[in-house]
Amino acid sequence: MNTSTVPEPRTAAALAARRRSTETAVGRVHDALMRLRRDGAPISVAAIARRANVSRTFLYDNPQARAAVSAAMADAGEQRTHRLADHDAEHEATWRERALNAEDALKTARTEVLAQRTRIGELLGQVRDLESEWTEESIQRITTENTTLKQRVHQLTTDNRTLDGRLKAARSNIRFQDRRIADLEARLADPESVT
Repeated sequence: MNTSTVPEPRTAAALAARRRSTETAVGRVHDALMRLRRDGAPISVAAIARRANVSRTFLYDNPQARAAVSAAMADAGEQRTHRLADHDAEHEATWRERALNAEDALKTARTEVLAQRTRIGELLGQVRDLESEWTEESIQRITTENTTLKQRVHQLTTDNRTLDGRLKAARSNIRFQDRRIADLEARLADPESVT
């Protein structure tokens, strides 16, 4: 009697049970992938193995599981790339806009300070020229105007320093964002370092 062609009933039952167990595990892998996508969680071999309650070895050895994991990770990588690119473009545009606004405000403040200094010079010249002709009341009024203009110049100088500080901060933020973008691009270029 040749036993190699007809499997024993125990062997056939064990093979069928193993097949069912493998199919169930593959089904759990597909379910885990759906849950990870739905939750927006990062897709990695470790996360899938944990959620599907299978070993990493099973994910690598079983062709169906390996194909499902590879497809899911490739899809997640593309989606992550698009999201990061959109997010970084938004941040960069915001910081660049702030830096440009700060530069414009700084230029305006410098122009105003220069105009006020010129006006103060003109008023001081008028005071010297007409000092002998003016009454005490006129001198008091001009002195008050002069004090007011000096306070305005002081305020504008303070504003100028504040805006200059904001401009430096905005430039620093842009440099930080550029470094962050480069780091994220490097991570995207090497997806194994992310997992």
